Amino acid sequence: MAEEAVETLTEPSTRKKRKRKALDVSMEALAESGDRIAPVVGYFPSGYDPLGGGAADPAAAADDPSVRVFRNKRRANRLELVVSPRGSAVEFVGRSYAGEAAAPSCVLPIAANKIFRLEPRLAVSQPAHMEASEGLTEESMATGQVGRKIQDLTSMYGTKKDRDKDKKWMSLNQQRNDPSAYEHLENEKTDADVDNNAADQETESTPRNIPPHNPSADTPERAYLIDEIIPKGERAYLLDILEALHSGVDLDLKPYPSFVSNRLYKLRELQDEEEKEKLACMLSYITHLQSFWERLSSSGRKSKHHSKPADHSKIPRITYQRLQRMFVDPESHLLSTQKNELLIGYILVLTLFVDNFKTDPTDVARDLKMTIQTLRPYYQQLGCKISRENFSEQSLVTLPAPLKFPELRRRRRR
Repeated sequence: MAEEAVETLTEPSTRKKRKRKALDVSMEALAESGDRIAPVVGYFPSGYDPLGGGAADPAAAADDPSVRVFRNKRRANRLELVVSPRGSAVEFVGRSYAGEAAAPSCVLPIAANKIFRLEPRLAVSQPAHMEASEGLTEESMATGQVGRKIQDLTSMYGTKKDRDKDKKWMSLNQQRNDPSAYEHLENEKTDADVDNNAADQETESTPRNIPPHNPSADTPERAYLIDEIIPKGERAYLLDILEALHSGVDLDLKPYPSFVSNRLYKLRELQDEEEKEKLACMLSYITHLQSFWERLSSSGRKSKHHSKPADHSKIPRITYQRLQRMFVDPESHLLSTQKNELLIGYILVLTLFVDNFKTDPTDVARDLKMTIQTLRPYYQQLGCKISRENFSEQSLVTLPAPLKFPELRRRRRR
């Protein structure tokens, strides 16, 4: 057996070598263009049969689904294969840049990105950056668009962020399609004077984003309605500071804002019990407003003076529920920009009451983590005046009566 194996192995070496023939071969490579690409393959994992009754049935052939191929304008290697059955709101979409086609493959490595897994979805309009490749579709794109139901799916299964985004878009579309939005422009073209008068009346009737007030009041005490700012039904729960002072125990000042801590001496100096209770309610309410603002502040930073709130500084339930209704968005549970300005306005008005409508804004600016310059627009919106006393660096804020507000800037619709 060994000898036969040797003979078999050595036998080819004795054969004559064949001459190799020279062949001239010409090859042309065609690059992909708008009217031609390599073949694509699509399959339906859901079991959908695109031929329906079969290719031999003429009646069924008329109902064959439309097949379209889309190419990304900026990334030519990104393709989408879309199969749309006739009379259905569902279409089957396969992408070369996502899903199964984008996963690593050991089979057909060259054409792996030309094999599409067609997943069902509701029919939606194609994004602007995708265009249909001419010559690749079996039929032209349908002129009518299938009714969109994506908003229904978002409202049922989407995240809260997506639902809020859809609501904003719907609101903008309604305003854009509202015919009354163009009446202002038509009136402006025909009669500019009438339009200006109507705009002035609209500006006057626009409610200001400030606490309850009386513009015609002749005294600062009546300019802002303290009974509506602090309802009488809540005042029985706002006597914690006064009770702590009467108990004789040293009051821990850490949970209180700087403005409140530096005004406690006024409570000790007052002799009238009714005035004491009124002032104590204001100081407690300022503390609760400050604490409420810090909880919902977008910055999320806590002052070192408020890092460890004590038990007596907690907001009473009745007050907390009212602040929730007044300032917090019921859907997002956040403090919007408009409500943030209103909340700061409440704090500033109460500081004016405590200081008898002539206050130094240094403490409240420190509590709100702002500067006196950044607080200036808030005071001006309340009708206050900011001045310097005796040409010194100390600023004083006063509230003249009757209230004079800055003019609201009117934006013309284009």
